[in-house]
Amino acid sequence: MGNSRQYAPADSRGERVPPEAGPQSPTRSAGRRVPSLLKPRSVAGQVFLLQLVVLLLLIATAVVVLVIQDRNRAIQEAGDRSLVAAESFANAPGTAEAMQSDNPTAALQPHAEAVRRKTGVDYVVALSPYGFRWTHPDPDQIGKHVSPSYDKALEGEPHQTTFDSSLGKAVDSTVAVFDDKGTAVGLVTVGVTVDKVTSVVQHQLPVIFASGGAALLLAAGGSALVSGRLRRQTRGLGPVEMTRMYEHHDAVLHAVREGVIILDGVGSLLLVNDEARRLLALPPDAEGKPVTALGLSPALAGLLGSGRAATDKVFLAGDTLLAVNVRPVGPKEGSVATLRDTTELRALAGRADVARGRLQLLYEAGTRIGTTLDMKRTAEELTEVAVERFADFATVELVEPVLLGEEPTEVSREMRRIAAAGIRDDAPLHSVGTLMRYVPDNPVTIALTTGRPVLVPQLALADGWRGQDPERTRKVVDYGIHSMISVALQARGQVLGVVEFWRSQQDPFESDDLSPAEELATRAAVCIDNARRYTREHTTAVTLQRSLLPGSLPELSALEVGHRYLPAQAGVGGDWYDVIPLPGARVALVVGDVVGHGLHAAATMGRLRTAVHNFAALDLPPDDLLLHLDDLITRIDQDAAAQGNTEAVTGATCLYAVYDPVSGRCVLARAGHPGPALVSPDGSVTFPDIPVAPPLGVGGGLPVETAELLLPAGSRLVLYTDGLVEARGRDIDVGLGMLKEALARTDGATLDDTCGAVLDAMLAAGSHDDVALLVARTRLLDPEQVAEWEVPDDPAAVPRIRAEATRRLEAWGLGEAVFTTELIVSELVTNAIRYGASPIALRLLRDHDSLICEVGDGTSTSPHLRRATLTDEGGRGLFLVAQLSRRWGTRYTDRGKIIWAEQALDAGAAGSLSGFPMADL
Repeated sequence: MGNSRQYAPADSRGERVPPEAGPQSPTRSAGRRVPSLLKPRSVAGQVFLLQLVVLLLLIATAVVVLVIQDRNRAIQEAGDRSLVAAESFANAPGTAEAMQSDNPTAALQPHAEAVRRKTGVDYVVALSPYGFRWTHPDPDQIGKHVSPSYDKALEGEPHQTTFDSSLGKAVDSTVAVFDDKGTAVGLVTVGVTVDKVTSVVQHQLPVIFASGGAALLLAAGGSALVSGRLRRQTRGLGPVEMTRMYEHHDAVLHAVREGVIILDGVGSLLLVNDEARRLLALPPDAEGKPVTALGLSPALAGLLGSGRAATDKVFLAGDTLLAVNVRPVGPKEGSVATLRDTTELRALAGRADVARGRLQLLYEAGTRIGTTLDMKRTAEELTEVAVERFADFATVELVEPVLLGEEPTEVSREMRRIAAAGIRDDAPLHSVGTLMRYVPDNPVTIALTTGRPVLVPQLALADGWRGQDPERTRKVVDYGIHSMISVALQARGQVLGVVEFWRSQQDPFESDDLSPAEELATRAAVCIDNARRYTREHTTAVTLQRSLLPGSLPELSALEVGHRYLPAQAGVGGDWYDVIPLPGARVALVVGDVVGHGLHAAATMGRLRTAVHNFAALDLPPDDLLLHLDDLITRIDQDAAAQGNTEAVTGATCLYAVYDPVSGRCVLARAGHPGPALVSPDGSVTFPDIPVAPPLGVGGGLPVETAELLLPAGSRLVLYTDGLVEARGRDIDVGLGMLKEALARTDGATLDDTCGAVLDAMLAAGSHDDVALLVARTRLLDPEQVAEWEVPDDPAAVPRIRAEATRRLEAWGLGEAVFTTELIVSELVTNAIRYGASPIALRLLRDHDSLICEVGDGTSTSPHLRRATLTDEGGRGLFLVAQLSRRWGTRYTDRGKIIWAEQALDAGAAGSLSGFPMADL
């Protein structure tokens, strides 16, 4: 046909081919044949090529696995060889003794080199426990320090490490050498290169290659057999589609962040992706093995092999925390498991737990530190809070001025340890009470100087700390204490001391531990500073109070006195006591208690004691004296209220007693104060009924009643404040019963022993109030020491009375006092007859160091002393008495008054008439 179209020839499959592919282009047709072999289009060719590739991969994998296994075996054998050599050398007789000798290198170097040559290892090195070489193949390396840590080896566990050396990969084994006492005296480290171990891989390679060739032939023959089946199984998919599907499968399987494991119905591993292999540390040939043979934990292997469903079950695989999900595919077709790494989440949870623990620690510190105003107890509370929760041991030191309640003037490196606590009691740390003097390079000194906490993660390497006391620091390190934190105790910009936290069993301190350590120290420092200020105020108040109390009591013929004062534990109170000599050999005993505590109470007590002395000098009876004290306390309260003082005294109590040794009479009165106890000479104890008036300052001017007791010689009158018998949780009747029992057991004891026994029995558990205790044993003057005369109301009786007084003085052996006594008796008796009223009486009392002349009459008119001029005819009598007496005065009675004069009987104490106006004769 003329215009017929030309069609391209068809190929054997009936498909059209381009004109270039015809017979006219043989070169291009041959060129396409080679790529077709590399990329076959038939199913059989693709299967064969796939088999070929798989076979080559398997051969290569087998070779790689063999090489790796051989390498691992070589490393293991090298490790075993080095470990055997190290343990043999370490346990050889004489090794420990050589390491303890004066020159370990000379004793060990020849033996180390001999062992190295005989065993074929690369080196045998002996080290000191601190890492200094004693032996080495290179003599220049002897004596140098090795940086790696051998803590595990020093604890008795052999230590092995694999490293890359200049001769290739090598294995190093280190073991410790112990003496007979189990103390590590040195280390032995032996190294072997892996190349020295004979390789066996070359003997197995021909077998692998021959097996691969045979497998290749079998694969070529079988490709035709499986071609048809493969075509059916792939459902007509070509190689391109199969490759694309495989790539997608591989990419998805190995790119996911979760591990995927496929197991068959009997628990064998069919497929595992890279993430699962990494998480479980599976060997390269894990596929096909039972899951129980992969080295997994029994719990995890049991779950995977069981095929039962599980959701987010948590298991620990090495250092990794896994969340495992399992889903069965069918009844017996196997299961699919996914693994997810939750270690980071656990780490975050762990850090949250640590933070929560530290917050709890600081909360407990806020509630448990500073419960008292005692510096020592506050420091002990700091150590108790820190131990176990934060540290294994804790110690606290304070500078000396702080312990005394004073302000620290400057940063001092000299402090005293006041508190220490730990998980054990045998730690070789300095004990409580030790005076610490720190060297400049010590971490404590650095903390004190800079004011910032100092961390020492490894005490064994801290030269500044070891330089403080090399012997003790060595014991501390040997004990196991490995790290510390030192923090200065600062308050209001002043350094009060330092606290050290130590660890032995816990992990070493890290930089994150500095913040809680500083927080603990800051809270404790504020409490210690408050306690210091309280101590200063307490010391000041105690000093003031003790200065206001009597330093020593006078020697008296009427009484023998024992006394005690104990300040309160919580603060200074207003308890006080006194013994006041009165005219006529009488004695006043007084015990009082000001309500409240502190400086105000102590100052008020001093004012009361002064007022009692002044009122006693007027020889007021007990009831009148307490009325005057009541008025004084009322005025003090009113003045304090007017000044806006919230610490105004709201009352006081007092017991006042006057004892007369001539008659044995004791007149007592009390205002709100506990009554006295009376111990008879036979040892029986009673509590006399003394009328009680309201406390001072709240009585409102109500009258005060007195009681009179007749006390035999040898009786003991016990006066005390309420702090002795009253206590928290104890009724006052119980306290009085305890006091009665305690006094009953003191029969025959001295007064000081009586005071001590009473305080021990009553205050065994301490007292929250101050206590004043006064015990007085009565005496009676011998009747021979007293002379009395009734004087007629007649001036003519004066010479007779004077003569009788002179005879009595001579009978007493006081002839040197006759002249002075005659003058005093004449003057006082004459004045009583002239200006007084009947009855008139004269009494002479001879005390151990004085002679007392008393003249009483029935009037209450009190004479007064004046200086007469030269032209006056009278007015010199009382002046004469005052010059010749040590002291004189007037006291009032129910029936009148008594004028008395007391002369000193000791040599040189007689009165003088110098300055007495005399007329010129």
